[in-house]
Amino acid sequence: MPDVEREITTPVRLVGPDGRLEPAAHGWSRTPLHDTTLPRGPRFWGRNKRWEYWGLVTPTHVVGLTVSNLDYAAVHQLYVLDRRTGGEVDASAIHALGRGTTLPESLAQGPSRAAGRGFALAIDDGPSAPDDDVTVSGLAVPPGAPRPGRSTRLRARTARVELDVVAVREPGWETMCVVVPFGPGRYQYTVKDVAIPLRGSLTVDGERLDVGDGAWAVLDHGRGRWPYSRTWNWAAGSGVVDGVRTGLQLGGRWTVGTGSTENALVLDGVVHKISEEVAWRYDTEDWLRPWRVRGERVDVTFTPFHARRAVTNLGVLAGDTTQCFGRWAGWMATDAGERVRVDGLVGWAEQAMNRW
Repeated sequence: MPDVEREITTPVRLVGPDGRLEPAAHGWSRTPLHDTTLPRGPRFWGRNKRWEYWGLVTPTHVVGLTVSNLDYAAVHQLYVLDRRTGGEVDASAIHALGRGTTLPESLAQGPSRAAGRGFALAIDDGPSAPDDDVTVSGLAVPPGAPRPGRSTRLRARTARVELDVVAVREPGWETMCVVVPFGPGRYQYTVKDVAIPLRGSLTVDGERLDVGDGAWAVLDHGRGRWPYSRTWNWAAGSGVVDGVRTGLQLGGRWTVGTGSTENALVLDGVVHKISEEVAWRYDTEDWLRPWRVRGERVDVTFTPFHARRAVTNLGVLAGDTTQCFGRWAGWMATDAGERVRVDGLVGWAEQAMNRW
């Protein structure tokens, strides 16, 4: 693995008309610069994978929101964990061949929508989010939500849950964006945006909770053409440590041998890219035992307080993910080599195995 990955600073196209990765696209950037329009047509069908995943952490709840089109099927989900009781709410909608799904070609270039019977998700980026979407109508913009600047409004409605929050990024905010090549016709563009301040409201079974202080959002934006079978690790953490807004982003397994990683430390909205592969150690017989992630610039321990397993088996499309929620401790190093504590960050660590 290289000590430093190539940083991209000007707009670039991810893929050519032949479906192959553009050589100039291989690298990472501090802001989304890739046009990730994927090839369409019968010869390309089946390998295109597009999704928006938002993970939200508040002092009382954890929320996961997914809008995805995996070619074979659209798989959408809203998951809520009550940290006070351990109670879970899990609602999903699956549509063959991606029906009932709206996703932009590139990040923040349009709305994302997912709908099903008693199920609706809406994601809107930009200076202001529309209030006229009929699938999630009647929700006002949360008080104090900024009209100018970069923000993302997340709305969801199911029989038991109503969510309306805004993730707010200040001017100059940096995001880790990276291209991971598996081969000329297989690649992934991922954006991991961590420790985004969050505000709005969450209602579960009639209990309305204000979302504000101590609430954080994490984005996993993905566009790519994948091999049929892949396993990965992913971890994220958000919080304030020693007065600094701190974000932890770590990945593993799926990037080995590609010349890219998705590892980064984010301090007050500034990305410190970590180009080395890190070593993961955890117990698949007891997911609630502490996890350890180590490297030259990383030495962190994750202590779970809850484990969630999600299994999908649709024949040609299958997945098995164990996602643990908990707290981080240890240190990560900045670009200058300074070790920074991550003690107390709240987030998750997961193992995902997919056949898609």
